[in-house]
Amino acid sequence: QVQLVESGGGLVQAGGSLRLSCAASGRTFSRNAMGWFRQAPGKEREFVSTISWNGNTLYADSVKGRFTLSRDNARNTVYLQMNSLKPEDTAVYYCAARRHTQAISSLIEYDFWGQGTQVTVSS
Repeated sequence: QVQLVESGGGLVQAGGSLRLSCAASGRTFSRNAMGWFRQAPGKEREFVSTISWNGNTLYADSVKGRFTLSRDNARNTVYLQMNSLKPEDTAVYYCAARRHTQAISSLIEYDFWGQGTQVTVSS
């Protein structure tokens, strides 16, 4: 059974940093694209970042230059480094994985989802 488990969320002041991790189990994801999405209260789930099997990345305009997505295929884990956090980054962050190699920003293209981790940025 495939599982994606997020960790690293928490409460941080504006301007601070957090690093989210997503550990995959149940199968190897080294040949799969993985991504992060987030959902703020009362809003739809939105794209944050994605990484292809070979490390190509895409970012939402709202996080470009502040967030960095990376992957460690040996550990079956992806990391989202979030710097210069803003109150508008407050949301539940979800890790997701595709069955395919290409990094795509559309959430409907993702086949596996984690339970989410809360990130709260205070002003």
